[in-house]
Amino acid sequence: MIKEVINKLKMELPATVKLVAVSKFHPFESIEEAYQAGQRAFGESRPQELLAKVKRLEQIREERGEPDYMSDIEWHFIGHLQTNKLKMVLPHVSLVESVDSVRLLEAIDSWGRANNLVSNILLECFISRDETKQGLSKEEVSSIIADKEKYDFVNIKGVMGMASYTDDESIIREEFGRLAEIASMMGENTEISMGMSGDYPIAIEMGSTMVRIGSMIFGERN
Repeated sequence: MIKEVINKLKMELPATVKLVAVSKFHPFESIEEAYQAGQRAFGESRPQELLAKVKRLEQIREERGEPDYMSDIEWHFIGHLQTNKLKMVLPHVSLVESVDSVRLLEAIDSWGRANNLVSNILLECFISRDETKQGLSKEEVSSIIADKEKYDFVNIKGVMGMASYTDDESIIREEFGRLAEIASMMGENTEISMGMSGDYPIAIEMGSTMVRIGSMIFGERN
C-alpha cells in the first residue's frame, strides 16, 4: 500500500517538487517501508517522537552491524518548535520547516553559535483565514530578509505555509498565492513548502517546490 502510493506520487509530481512523507504518529516500521520504496524525506512534528525514531534507527544499525543502513534519510521538522527543545531536534534534522517567530529564529541561531551547527530552515508564514494557525507576517519576513546577515548559524532556504481547511479552491489558491508572493521577495531558488494530502495539486499549480503528504501515504494517524 505505502509503496504503491509513493510510486504513484513520484510519477505524478514534477521533478521540481520534493515529496516529504509526513510520518508523525506513525511507527518506525512504516518509515522503513516507505524508505524501501525510495522515499527519503520524512516530516515529524514532535521532538520526543523524532528523537525516538532517530534512536530506533541507531539501534537497528547496531543490531544489524550496518552503520550505513538508511544513511541518506532526511528528517524534516514540521511542527511548532519550543526553544527549550532545540537540542532534541537541530542535531538530527536536514530542515526545520516551521520557524514561526523571530524569537525562535534567534534562539536557533544562538543555539547554533553555542554548538557550532548551522541549521537549514524555512520561515513559516501565516497565510490562512484560520486564526489558530501560527506564522510570520509578510512584513516580518521582509524584516528578517533585510537582517539575514546577522544570523550566522541559520540558513534561510525559503518559506512554508498552510492554507485554510476548506473545500473552496478559490480561497486555497488565494492563500497559496500569498505565500508565493512572500517567497518572491527572497530571490531565486527559494523553497516553497506548501500543499498537503488534500490540496497539493493546487499548491503545485501555485509554485510549490515541496509538498508534505501524510495520511495519503500512511493512512490515518495512530
